[in-house]
Amino acid sequence: MTRYAVQTTDSQPLLHQHGRQIQEFGSVRQLPVGLSYDARMYSCERVNLLLADSQILYSLYKKHHWLMRGHTFYQLHLLLDKHAGEQLAIIDMLAERVQTLGGVAVGDPRHVAEMTRVPRPPNGAEEVPAMLSRLLEAHETILIDAHDAASRVAEMGDDGTNDLLVSNVIRTGELQTWFIAEHLVDTPAVRA
Repeated sequence: MTRYAVQTTDSQPLLHQHGRQIQEFGSVRQLPVGLSYDARMYSCERVNLLLADSQILYSLYKKHHWLMRGHTFYQLHLLLDKHAGEQLAIIDMLAERVQTLGGVAVGDPRHVAEMTRVPRPPNGAEEVPAMLSRLLEAHETILIDAHDAASRVAEMGDDGTNDLLVSNVIRTGELQTWFIAEHLVDTPAVRA
């Protein structure tokens, strides 16, 4: 039986690498997207704030999805997971928009926690109405900022960011808010 010596130097991963930071957070590099430096910088700042808040909203959706209780458990468990998935898609779009404009998207959870304007929930499980109210308050924080940001970036000529904010962040957030709010309406289930 012949043994073959295996040469691994070409396929060995280069582990434990460290590199220099090649772009500072809060800066934008020049990309040929037809927008001024000021417009791109402003849009990146606003979108990064919405990105941080949306990442927290996503986390709240997942937490509440896991901790759901009571007679509406199944419906809310599924609804909150669906909403979390939709928020995850928005998070990706927001991050990619920052990158498209030449910025650096906020991605480190510790940095997100420093930037967010969404209040921190308790570490434990809350009653269902409190969890749903917390989601609505987070949505409202994001929606107020998204409406303002959409208007201001449009004034600066950034139609792409305006479209993203209106078509995705605002419309999805408003729809999710409606679905959650209806679970807090106290109506009889059997008799009128």
